[in-house]
Amino acid sequence: MLAIAALVTQAGVATGGAVVRVTGSGLGCPTWPQCAPGSLVPIADPTRGQVHQWIEFGNRLFGVGVGIVAVLIFLAALLSRPRRRRYVLLALTMPLGVVVQAVLGGLAVLMKLDWWTISLHFLPSALLVWLGVLLVVAVDEGDEPARLALPRPMRGLQVALAIVLGCVLVAGTLVTAAGPHAGDAATPRLDLPVTDLAQMHSDLVFMLIGLLVAAGFALRATGCSRRAWRAYHLLAIAVVAQGALGMVQYFLGVPDVLVALHELGSFLVTAAMAWFWCAVRDRGPVPAVPGTAAQRAAEADLPSPSVAA
Repeated sequence: MLAIAALVTQAGVATGGAVVRVTGSGLGCPTWPQCAPGSLVPIADPTRGQVHQWIEFGNRLFGVGVGIVAVLIFLAALLSRPRRRRYVLLALTMPLGVVVQAVLGGLAVLMKLDWWTISLHFLPSALLVWLGVLLVVAVDEGDEPARLALPRPMRGLQVALAIVLGCVLVAGTLVTAAGPHAGDAATPRLDLPVTDLAQMHSDLVFMLIGLLVAAGFALRATGCSRRAWRAYHLLAIAVVAQGALGMVQYFLGVPDVLVALHELGSFLVTAAMAWFWCAVRDRGPVPAVPGTAAQRAAEADLPSPSVAA
């Protein structure tokens, strides 16, 4: 449950950042780590009011909650028996990621939301969502080297899917940088035509869909597990839904609500891609705790008491 909570909160705080941006609250707290000079919490401001302050400060508080969950899952991995190196390392990325994101968020505020700082702040969130999925899966798997249930050409196709998704996310941050939702009305935008950037972004999405179709034919031709098919279907649904939402958002003039939903959708697609990545990899079962009946049965090459029952 802690691993799932870490994944959900990582995606949630990043989506909260989108809400901060589309409401123009990015500089509601104009400094960092304090909210206002001399105060960690919002203070009365006769010019700006307090709504924008509380929206930004609320997301910062959410970030503290994410950090607490991240530390708890790391401690749970560290104290698990037997201790699994990969599980511990994946869990460690959660609190480290929170620290990195806090610093990048502070940089964005101190740089007055310059477009490249927002892009730099978004992309690690997608990486942390990917690692969060790997962490959720690692809770119930062993530490053995991954055994891929895919032929070599299909492995390359899966890697290509992940790379193109990364390009889609980067292009999306450039569209955002040139678009109207800066987080603050006074923030300068990326000086490139937003229509050209949006076209590049959509072209990459169509490339991703094409690779997905090819992956579907390859999976059917080579055969795969039911788990892999479920992961593939979920990924296909997420990508198509996200692409449709992006088109609606663009033609409606990027309304605030759809912008936030589209950012949430990017994390859902990332999570679905990570699950598809894990679904074709087997690292064996969780090793039994030394000294238990299950471990003694494994050493004797006999069924454990629970299996025998």
